[in-house]
Amino acid sequence: MLGELAMTAPMWVTLGLLVLTLALYMSEKVAVEVASIGILVTMMVVFHFLPVAGPNGKNLLSPDTLLAGFGNPALLTVMALLVVAEGLNRTGALDRLADGVGNLRLSPVVLITFALVLVSVTSGFINDTPVVVMFLPVFQALAMRAGLGVGRLMMPLSFAAILGGMTTLIGSSTNLLVSSSLIAQGEDGLGFFQQTAMGVWVAGIGLLYVLFVMPRLLPKGAGETQSGGGTGKQFVSQCKVGKNSDLDGVQAQAGTFKQLPDITVHLIIRHGESVFPPYDDIVLQAGDVLMIAGSRKALTETAARYPGLLSVPEVHDDEDEDDEDNLPAPRPQAPMVEQVLVEAMVPPTSRFTGFSVEQLGLNRYHNLVVVGLERRARMMRGPTGGLRLQAGDVLLLMGLESDIETLRQDRDLVVISGSAGLLPRVHHAKTAGLLFLAMLGLSSTGVLPIAIAAIAVAVALVALGGLTARQAVGAIDSKVVLLVGNALALGEAMDATGTAAFLAKTLLSAVGDVGPWAILVTMFGLVAALTNVLSNNATAVLFTPIAVGVARQLGIDPALFAITVILAANCSFATPIGYQTNLLVMGPGHYRFADYVKAGLPMILLMWAAFAVGVKVVWGL
Repeated sequence: MLGELAMTAPMWVTLGLLVLTLALYMSEKVAVEVASIGILVTMMVVFHFLPVAGPNGKNLLSPDTLLAGFGNPALLTVMALLVVAEGLNRTGALDRLADGVGNLRLSPVVLITFALVLVSVTSGFINDTPVVVMFLPVFQALAMRAGLGVGRLMMPLSFAAILGGMTTLIGSSTNLLVSSSLIAQGEDGLGFFQQTAMGVWVAGIGLLYVLFVMPRLLPKGAGETQSGGGTGKQFVSQCKVGKNSDLDGVQAQAGTFKQLPDITVHLIIRHGESVFPPYDDIVLQAGDVLMIAGSRKALTETAARYPGLLSVPEVHDDEDEDDEDNLPAPRPQAPMVEQVLVEAMVPPTSRFTGFSVEQLGLNRYHNLVVVGLERRARMMRGPTGGLRLQAGDVLLLMGLESDIETLRQDRDLVVISGSAGLLPRVHHAKTAGLLFLAMLGLSSTGVLPIAIAAIAVAVALVALGGLTARQAVGAIDSKVVLLVGNALALGEAMDATGTAAFLAKTLLSAVGDVGPWAILVTMFGLVAALTNVLSNNATAVLFTPIAVGVARQLGIDPALFAITVILAANCSFATPIGYQTNLLVMGPGHYRFADYVKAGLPMILLMWAAFAVGVKVVWGL
């Protein structure tokens, strides 16, 4: 057997490049993008001077072949799905789903269980990251309702999303890339639901662990400060009912206005007179000024649903009329699709302390609109524009990103880092939802390949106004593109030089003649271990050629080994760097690195055992 494992110079080079790639990705001393493009360039140079000749004498690893990964249908599909997910996020198409869960009147335990199951199911069809982002505030509210620290639910949220991504071809970018790597090895790609049976079995066992065991392993105090903080910031604002506004003629029901969900109306000013709650049978009229309060999310949705409604008018005192000619004219408001919401705080040294909102002149000097004002000390009543600012007040501002960048240079208002966010395009939410369902229907039934369906829907979202072209391009992660392009090129090199076959033979000779079941279980454990220190995409694409080589040596369907790689590569639970959603919940959950090891490592071992049983039960091997 050992005589068959002779190494050639191209194999040594490829193996060295594989080890170097793994070392660079694991060390993180070099940015993933830089490491990926560096390895790719090295391969092109090396195999230009050390060509691998094919049957017709041509170089099997020419630049055309090594760069073909960037045009790979699976990579293009992943990019299109990222755009589709961004469209669903930007339009708020799934917000009602998340909000509906939060509003269900069930016991906290039942509601948390239902929410985690829903997250898993949703992640089977949508990229995990936007699902976690969408449900983060819902789980924070559920933690408060149940009297738990937020840390008890943040990690389960991330893990549930990852588990759901195992169950269908489009559940994770990893799945699509493994299928593409199969095709590159001369095998058939995976079907939409080909991995579902084993995926549901393994993910189901993992979800039971998430529901009933993981909460006992997480620190009791994790995220405690988040759970006791009340309902979050409440901004006060004002709006004027316009002549042709959708609010004109709206009648209060049970003291509230259904057209302003999650908004509290503290005061209505009509013809200079104040109308206080309760608003029994009050009908809004054009010219009414409403003093309202709500969370940033509620005000954001209101601003998107009723463009131009939320703004503080800039009115000047009579004594200032003589100076009116010296003031810059207000600029026209920018299109709503380009506007950003950001929070800015009044520092103690600000010259604006004591100014009214009207006197700031933000519309004239910075082209920004004051949407709301938050003051922690007390709830404010009265017209927002006339309120005198105090140190620590937070203004919710709306305007172009370029104007917000200009405001950052003003030391009298401190723009809060990380608070910027685009307005959702709620008017396109139904369109985005229908397009997404059409993509699922066409691809799952085989009417269209997933690549065509995903790209078509991504283009349609931009064409119909659900996303701008800039937002669509921004949704594509350059790190993923370069990492996958390099991994696919390295996979080509491993196949062409025989390195993948060599590694497969080495693995088989190391474990001996133990049969297909033991080889599959061993492969799962190896990939699951590495996916927690590498990215799941890199691990999956780099090990698929090896898995295919092992399958061919054993005479087993390579699709089974590909599915094994998919499931194991998605077991990124033991470290926060294993998957991006783990990093996403690390801050809100106040987790340490050790918390992931403590809760995630037993889960990986349990899923490894579940897979071992599944190979016998589901696949009959």
